[in-house]
Amino acid sequence: MQISGNNLTLLDLVPGEEATLAALHLPEDIAHRLMILGFVPGSTVTFTRRAPGGDPHVYRVDGSDIALRRETAGKILLEPRRQKHS
Repeated sequence: MQISGNNLTLLDLVPGEEATLAALHLPEDIAHRLMILGFVPGSTVTFTRRAPGGDPHVYRVDGSDIALRRETAGKILLEPRRQKHS
């Protein structure tokens, strides 16, 4: 399955930003493992930091910090950002 350029992924987050997971476009075994760790559609994930070399990135989900390589994080889709109303 191809991912459209309009979809947000974990790679679009900046440190400290949180978002809601929409889907995991990964092989079934990898997606299953991540779902066990809390990466399930509808959950909130926060980008906490990146390693000194830039990879992996560390995300907080369900109270745990999980390090993901960029290639994996780029296949985890987020729900569209909501516009904040003043």
